[in-house]
Amino acid sequence: MRVALLTREYPPDIYGGAGVHVEHLAAELARLVDVDVHCFGGRDVPGIREPGHPLVHGYPSLAALDGGNPALAAMGIDLAIARGAQGADLVHSHTWYANLAGHVAGLLHGVPHVATTHSLEPQRPWKAEQLGGGYALSSWCEKVGLEGADRVIAVSKGMRADVQQAYPSIDPGRIAVVYNGIDPSAYQPDPSRDVLDQLRVDPTRPYVAFVGRVTRQKGLPVLLEAAAQLRPEAQLVLLAGAADTVELGAEVDRLVAGLRESRSGVIWVDRMLARPDVAQVMSHATAFVCPSIYEPLGIVNLEAMACATAVVASSVGGIPEVVDDGRTGLLVPPSDPPALAAALNRVLDDPDLAAAMGAAGRKRAIAEFSWRAIAEQTVSLYESVLAGRNGTPRL
Repeated sequence: MRVALLTREYPPDIYGGAGVHVEHLAAELARLVDVDVHCFGGRDVPGIREPGHPLVHGYPSLAALDGGNPALAAMGIDLAIARGAQGADLVHSHTWYANLAGHVAGLLHGVPHVATTHSLEPQRPWKAEQLGGGYALSSWCEKVGLEGADRVIAVSKGMRADVQQAYPSIDPGRIAVVYNGIDPSAYQPDPSRDVLDQLRVDPTRPYVAFVGRVTRQKGLPVLLEAAAQLRPEAQLVLLAGAADTVELGAEVDRLVAGLRESRSGVIWVDRMLARPDVAQVMSHATAFVCPSIYEPLGIVNLEAMACATAVVASSVGGIPEVVDDGRTGLLVPPSDPPALAAALNRVLDDPDLAAAMGAAGRKRAIAEFSWRAIAEQTVSLYESVLAGRNGTPRL
């Protein structure tokens, strides 16, 4: 079986959970089937397929669309990807950026299209701030891609319910749940402190860590309001890169500045760190916090759990399927700074509870969310789709 994975993000250009998902899924799928990755961005393309490894094809933006709305530029790349997917038995797209490519490739080459939903445009209206009229285009790409797909994969049961609500015309029988995964060798407890020293994190004080993009979805302003109510000795370490919009960036700047006026130990790293550095920051945190207002699964919570860190997170989307409330962490209502502060203080006040939750979290992450198991489930789904199209699967 030859599978074409279609994605915006792929190493070295990864900025979110969808990119992490595709990176690890591609590696594990390549052990089972032939995999071609078709991704945004120009890069050298290997001339020979190596057994057990994906073959990567990069697509730069079209010069005629440069400087225009980024959603329109993405659509241009999608058309090039659709052409490049010739020869695949099945195409598998990830996020709205590539859903249109999957839909067009399926029509063009007469092969099934499987689409994984990592988020849904109707659930993220704040993106109109970021994309302007492009939000209407991204929403259209997603709608066309998902409604036309042979099978839709949701990364959680909560996400499956969201798909049904947002796109009621999709037959529920065409929606499957396959979770995100975790690489426990990449994310594991790290006793070293060199990264903490570089970031000037005080090892004698407990701290709460946040890792995520500065976007409305991730709820960073909620956390910054809650942080004013944290125990005075607690530090707050924010690994949060560039903001989606100038306006949101200014809002976060004001909140961080105001917080620093009332407490010490507010550390904001406004650039992406290497994965081992992130793992070290997570490993030494008393609590990892995920204040998202929308989160289909929240792979970052799995990463923190794999580092044996207690998680305090919003009870939204697929997060309750990852964070076992009271055992691996605590769940709180979204957009509720007092509730978030109270839960964080509960963990900060009880180091034994934090340690027990962290140990339980790593055990759960390893046992239930391995990429190898997820790849095997995905191949089984491919076989089912191909069998439905052709009568028998092509292996």
